[in-house]
Amino acid sequence: MKALMQRVTQAKVEVDGECIGQIDHGILLLLGVDKDDSFAKADQLLHKVLHYRFFSDELGKMNNNVQQVAGSLLVISQFTLVADTKKGLRPGFLGAAPPALGEQIYDYFVAQAEQSITLATGQFGADMQVSLTNDGPVTFMLEV
Repeated sequence: MKALMQRVTQAKVEVDGECIGQIDHGILLLLGVDKDDSFAKADQLLHKVLHYRFFSDELGKMNNNVQQVAGSLLVISQFTLVADTKKGLRPGFLGAAPPALGEQIYDYFVAQAEQSITLATGQFGADMQVSLTNDGPVTFMLEV
């Protein structure tokens, strides 16, 4: 399971010109599910996302997590994160979860996250337009 995590001052996602999810200060999380991923891995990744200290404290040091700064989370499914890009000039997707499994684990991740943080989401499998203001910029790739 992979997540590209960006610290944002605002982010939103649109489908067919309609805003379906929006946050202010917090994390834009692009989530990729591998074919070998599980609910246990989703739990591990969520714990890491919620507790990762990459928000500034009063001294400007990255010591706070998203919950400590009362931030929100925007979760977007993005299977391209799990692409194999090691060889050639075209991505390979053999390691990506099949759509049914990907959606099941994505939905589980979202349901678990909703219990701990203010949350918005994209639409699994949709053609989405995502806009954001990256704060810093600060971006990290997390894997479990």
